[in-house]
Amino acid sequence: MLETVSLAAFMIGLFVCLLSGISLVYALMAGYLIFFGYGLVRGHGVAELLRMSGSGVRKVRNILITFGLIGMLTALWRAAGTIPAVVSYSSQLIRPSAFFMFVFLLNCLVSVLTGTSLGTAATMGVICMAIGSAMRMSPVITGGAVISGAYFGDRCSPVSTSALLVCELTGTDIYDNIRRMAASSVLPLGLTCLLYYLMGIAGTNGGVTLNVRPIFERGFVIHWLAVLPAAVILILSVFRVKVRMTLSVSIAVAFLTGMFLQHTGPLELLKTAVYGYRAADPELAAMMNGGGMMSMVRLAVIITISSSYAGLFEGTHLLDQLKLHMEEVGRSFTLYGGMLFATVVVAAIACNQTLTIILVHQLFCGQERERGEMAVNLENTAVVVAPLIPWSIAAAAPLASIGASTASLFAACYLYLLPLCCLIGSLIKRRPEPAARMGMGFGPLRHS
Repeated sequence: MLETVSLAAFMIGLFVCLLSGISLVYALMAGYLIFFGYGLVRGHGVAELLRMSGSGVRKVRNILITFGLIGMLTALWRAAGTIPAVVSYSSQLIRPSAFFMFVFLLNCLVSVLTGTSLGTAATMGVICMAIGSAMRMSPVITGGAVISGAYFGDRCSPVSTSALLVCELTGTDIYDNIRRMAASSVLPLGLTCLLYYLMGIAGTNGGVTLNVRPIFERGFVIHWLAVLPAAVILILSVFRVKVRMTLSVSIAVAFLTGMFLQHTGPLELLKTAVYGYRAADPELAAMMNGGGMMSMVRLAVIITISSSYAGLFEGTHLLDQLKLHMEEVGRSFTLYGGMLFATVVVAAIACNQTLTIILVHQLFCGQERERGEMAVNLENTAVVVAPLIPWSIAAAAPLASIGASTASLFAACYLYLLPLCCLIGSLIKRRPEPAARMGMGFGPLRHS
């Protein structure tokens, strides 16, 4: 009974903050006090509860350093002209009949390079919405293609904060996880491209291509050398260099590119790395402002508080009853099916991707056959389902940045097709059928 009251009070706090526009940080802080109080009532001492909290935070302490590097990276990529160059070169490929497919693929590219869904939406997403408006293409479908592409890389980029969080929680290697995720992405990726291509053919209104390069040339030198910081990420990732080293090298290359190609002073670049990029031109500012270490502070606070819950839940056994119910679901359906069901419920309550990942991991930890299975299942449930909840930050923030309506979530095809394909794959693998019928490209999922 006390467990139910504690969780209900936490949910109410989340919804109050969401509806009133108050920062989610306050709801998470209130939740911490609620769960801390639950522990006190259950007979745990203050020092013991603090140790529990600390054990949860220690699991993700390495990722907090990585967050700072990612903030620096996204800012310096702007200052070095990396993002403007990638956008300028890739936007020239867009044709009206394949517009939505190209929007999806271009946002996939940027999200893999940057590892951030919000950063992708705020750069390539904004550009694509502007191009779509000029070509008289559906803003709803365009927004859905942007969201789909933005979360493609958020799920499987070596510099994605959510992917790195999953690695920290499960004790797995990011590159092993990416290899697994690639296998489960083949079919949904192909189907998504096909759907967006068909939508593009149906939605073509005689539009023409639009060149955005002149806009960026107001503030940047658009040159192939500006792409080097992004190329570093791809090359070092292929050789499986540690993420922090990869980020550091890309930051150094972006810093030098900013100095010698964009002719920006070193002190200005250092300021940009900390506080983010700020353009003087209003039109450029609307598309390019952002990044910096300070931009990651709020996310770091959210992850720190959310991760402390994991230690409290484990030490006070607050989720034990709920975990038993989830084990029943996993046994009667499949482990992946149980995690998908739990994710929908948890994401609707938690209102943010980070807490959803942590809670779903907490509920199903121990049911997997090996760590890699848990990691890829988390990526194929919590990471991609949270953005489909309209009131979640994972959905609301990217939609707001591109000026799209909530209806665009219905057109985020990849975010539906990936879990659906994985669910079907887990059900097929559960049945004792010949191996030939199981090789359908659904990914490495096992039943519980």
